[in-house]
Amino acid sequence: YTARGEVTRAEAARLAKAFGVEGAPVAEGRAWRVGAAKDGSGPVLRVDRQAPGSWTFSRYTPGTDNCKGATCGHGPIAPADRPVSVAAAEKAVAPVLKAVGQGDAAVDASQVMGAQRAVTAEPRVGGLPTYGWTTDLVVGVRGELVGGSGLLKTPVKGDAYPVLSARKTLDLMNAAPRTDHRMGIGGCASPVPQKDRLEAPCGSSASGGTAEGETLTVDKAVFGLASRTSEGRRTLVPSWLFQVRGAAGQESYTVTYPAVDPRYLASSAGASAAPSGSPEPRPSGSGTAAPVTKDVPVTAYAVRGDELTVTFEGGVCSDYQVAAREAADRVTVTVTEKRWPDRVCIAIARIYHRTVPLERPLGERKVFGADGDPVPLERPAARTTDAPHANQGQPVR
Repeated sequence: YTARGEVTRAEAARLAKAFGVEGAPVAEGRAWRVGAAKDGSGPVLRVDRQAPGSWTFSRYTPGTDNCKGATCGHGPIAPADRPVSVAAAEKAVAPVLKAVGQGDAAVDASQVMGAQRAVTAEPRVGGLPTYGWTTDLVVGVRGELVGGSGLLKTPVKGDAYPVLSARKTLDLMNAAPRTDHRMGIGGCASPVPQKDRLEAPCGSSASGGTAEGETLTVDKAVFGLASRTSEGRRTLVPSWLFQVRGAAGQESYTVTYPAVDPRYLASSAGASAAPSGSPEPRPSGSGTAAPVTKDVPVTAYAVRGDELTVTFEGGVCSDYQVAAREAADRVTVTVTEKRWPDRVCIAIARIYHRTVPLERPLGERKVFGADGDPVPLERPAARTTDAPHANQGQPVR
């Protein structure tokens, strides 16, 4: 699953409303900004326009020292002694989670920072729990949101690959080469300089903080999606989320490892997949004759009576299936591409039009894509005529 497209002004405004930030989104470079007074003080929300739409929120922003009144103060009130309750914190963050499409997220409000309560939310995507696609929020002493960060765009289903069992995945993780050597800026502190930056690491492992060769116990394994970087983009990869028992006196923690069959993974460094916190793999389409499926974004639609025609871009070596799911106020259209990886194919794209019947005329209902974004009405001039599809034997209008 990968977030696609750009964050619209309306999406940024919706999130700002959930935080209670007044004002319209203003474009600043590659981001939207909402709020903050002329002197730079006050609540402010910033959202990257490019997917996945990273956002940050701050209730209190330091202002200037240009105060004309008898009493001046731009920062928060001195904190009270105790934070709000867990229930109050969960209630405070609910509107924001709904605005980012994470109303069903697993919420943890157990962490306290002084008089403030920190809330983390891990959403469910495609019916699966996630790890690393986190929304972080901070609730102040009066129950108001004082800070936060997260991702706005909803991930969309991409390619499908065979996955492995938890036992097989754990075996692969144990067999993976250690990645906690000194490579990186500055390395780590050591009383004796090392001759080679790839020598054995000093200190404990970055992934688990355990001594060399120590065996850890996995108490639980949950199949889900873990956030990784694939070709420079944040991606949710099918993974096993292992709950690892902590050492004496320490809490348990989660370690993730891709559940995708290694035949379909290609590392940017030529190595195998690595546990969470290590160099990330990217999917590879080679190695099998099984078809690979993914959802294709719909770019426009046209309607005639009870027939809905959708427009999308695709390749010439795939089959496409279009389905429409109707509701009282909307019609959701899904285009599924089935690609055959072993087929020798020319890498060109073309515009497709596919028509699906509706149970009743569209009327005033809106059309949405599988990602939840509205689909625009196609302009008549945008239609073109193309040659018949090489694989399906039917005309592409």
